[in-house]
Amino acid sequence: MTNNIESLFRNTDPIVTEILNKALSEKEISAKEGIELYKTKGIEFHLVGLVANELRKRRVGNTVSYVVNRNINFTNVCIKQCGFCAFSRDFREEEGYFLPTEEIVRRAKEAHSLGATEVCIQAGLPPDMKGDLYESICREIKKEIPDIHIHGFSPEEILYGATRSNVSIIEFLKRMKDAGVNTLPGTSAEILDQKLRDKISPGRITVKEWEEVIKGAHKMGITTTSTMMFGHLETLEERVNHIVKLREIQKETGGFTEFVPLNFVHTEAPMYKHQLHEGIQQGGSGNDVLLTHAIARIMFNNSIDNIQMSWVKEGQKMSQLLLMWGANDFGGTLMNESISTSAGSEHGQLIRPKEIRRMAREIGRIPAERNTQYKILKKFEAGNESEEGLDKITDYSQFGSYAELIKINEFRYKNPREK
Repeated sequence: MTNNIESLFRNTDPIVTEILNKALSEKEISAKEGIELYKTKGIEFHLVGLVANELRKRRVGNTVSYVVNRNINFTNVCIKQCGFCAFSRDFREEEGYFLPTEEIVRRAKEAHSLGATEVCIQAGLPPDMKGDLYESICREIKKEIPDIHIHGFSPEEILYGATRSNVSIIEFLKRMKDAGVNTLPGTSAEILDQKLRDKISPGRITVKEWEEVIKGAHKMGITTTSTMMFGHLETLEERVNHIVKLREIQKETGGFTEFVPLNFVHTEAPMYKHQLHEGIQQGGSGNDVLLTHAIARIMFNNSIDNIQMSWVKEGQKMSQLLLMWGANDFGGTLMNESISTSAGSEHGQLIRPKEIRRMAREIGRIPAERNTQYKILKKFEAGNESEEGLDKITDYSQFGSYAELIKINEFRYKNPREK
């Protein structure tokens, strides 16, 4: 395969050829070289994808992995007003909701009964939040379902919980681990450039604080994902510097399980809807999305094995393409998805495992269910499976939707000060 790729390098840009040969030789690609790959067109553009696909095959083989999980975004009330977020509501707005702990546990139990091995818990930052709320949620879930994996609470939430509890980030991480948190999502990263963050999300967790949470978690044995939100105001230089920063953290801690490029969903995002910044984009184009996943594979080749695409943001057919441009993981079944949906994503809130398996097979790959930390639970060779659990669901309405949730009086947010 490598020889076939190298034969295509004839009559191509020598700079790009040198970078891609360097990648195929398993050498580290610099930020400057990453920018050159972003600028490719024509045959060089396609070669970037071919090289990423070759490196994917070397690193993780032909398996397409996925996790059966459920998202539980337990409140949309938030003290922050990030320009890219259409999910959050001010506590005075009628559409603010807050799920009581018993409802969070009920959703987790329902997911577990349908085969979920993970619940992913993230939410807004409600005002006057009790410092032990996150711990309490985890303890109640683990009390009812001891073997469920809690993948929850972004670095922003960890910082907020520590602040509300008046303890250090490290102390709060220890409390969360004791309460049952198994892994953290590496979200709230957006682009790890402070000047840009001050523009798109003033007052949000700083780059330094984000790194403190992530490194602290890794050093106490809590692994995390890593992410990048692209396609808004960032430059190519800021993107590749973000990737390099994550790569350096991985060299230090080894705690990232995956990297997930997240395309900016612009439709309902405040900073796009109200044109708050000159030059704001509508998310990455198709070519941009392909290159971002491919360049991530190439730049993370010796550090992060798993590149996950977001079927919620990109749709199912684009996700299949991304599996040929360096990605190897389909992500989760989700069951509920509120954050991208509220921003205008139209690709649904649930995907059944059998649909992931079908799409993997359509492109000649072997589907496999994994757990959160990428241990393969079951590979699905053709003909060795039967429909069970979530595969049998035909009426998705039982899980509810974000549009319905914000209208349910029972779950309407009530400020603790007013009770």
